[in-house]
Amino acid sequence: MMATRLCALAELSPGVPLRVELDEVEVAVVRIGDEVFAVEDVCSHADFPLSEGEVEDCTIECALHGSRFDLRTGKPTGPPANRPVPVFDTTVVDGDVYAELDT
Repeated sequence: MMATRLCALAELSPGVPLRVELDEVEVAVVRIGDEVFAVEDVCSHADFPLSEGEVEDCTIECALHGSRFDLRTGKPTGPPANRPVPVFDTTVVDGDVYAELDT
């Protein structure tokens, strides 16, 4: 599987989700410290962009109904969502963020 370029690392503000629209999927990319996380940018509860929500610690909160998801696992950590969101492994190469997308 080939990695897909998502964005430049410099485009990411710490703790602020960035929406990246690709042909096959929308991705929310979040930088926390030296780590970069990527999850599918759709809440599993209400089909709303997670990138519009808030990030706290290592969770992202959906702005619509308050569902929270662990950025490391995609698992919901707060209702009303009860299904995980897909997560993608990321790497940073020469200042660019890449992810392994399951397409």
